[in-house]
Amino acid sequence: MAATVRLTIERGIAHIELNRPQRLNAINHKLLRDFITALEQVQADRDVAVIILHGAGRAFCAGDDLKDFGAQAESEEQARAFIDDLQAITQLLLNGDQIVIGAAHGWAVGGGLEWLLGCDLVLLADDTRAFFPEIELGLFVTGGASSLLPARVGLHKAKEMLLLAERFDAEALHALGLANRVVPVEDLLPRAEEIAQRVASLPATARRNAKHLLNHAFRASVDEAMAQESEATVAGLVDPASRARVRDRLTR
Repeated sequence: MAATVRLTIERGIAHIELNRPQRLNAINHKLLRDFITALEQVQADRDVAVIILHGAGRAFCAGDDLKDFGAQAESEEQARAFIDDLQAITQLLLNGDQIVIGAAHGWAVGGGLEWLLGCDLVLLADDTRAFFPEIELGLFVTGGASSLLPARVGLHKAKEMLLLAERFDAEALHALGLANRVVPVEDLLPRAEEIAQRVASLPATARRNAKHLLNHAFRASVDEAMAQESEATVAGLVDPASRARVRDRLTR
């Protein structure tokens, strides 16, 4: 079976590419496991200073693959295993020594948008569109979004984004503080590579300390939020009302 995440490493910079382009890099169990494996491999390599996270094809990540919802929600045990893997990715993004640059284009939905919240720097192509569909489907956000999102955009705006599931374009996301820069789509990876090279040239100890010390202030709240998110999301996955909403979405 082909890898759903591609990893390449060159001159201290790792590219992790989500690779289900036929499904807009939507999240299934194999993609989660491949993503975890790639992150663990990179973080074991002390020569890697920076990770560039991006998506193949027409989108960064279209969120959870609703066609796999039945398998994810078949039992509480399976739901919990799926959510545990989702949360493990955010822990790896936040806790690793490497600076993570999220470089997104096209759709960044649900879990995909949550992964961008876990990156240290975020570049958006000018064609990026993003939103949180989870609550609309009877589920809940993961990836520490219930802590990280209010810290970025404020409590009331975070509630609005989660409850109304409205779409935001790249410039709006930048204005909200969810991206460092917006660039033309054809410039996305060249600009990410340029920034990665600048960051990789920094002294290693100072670079790692900058990440960990700046993240330290909100670590406890993120960990607590993720534990609560997991319970809320598992409950949503096994709720018959959520299954009905997902079936309705798939038939539209």
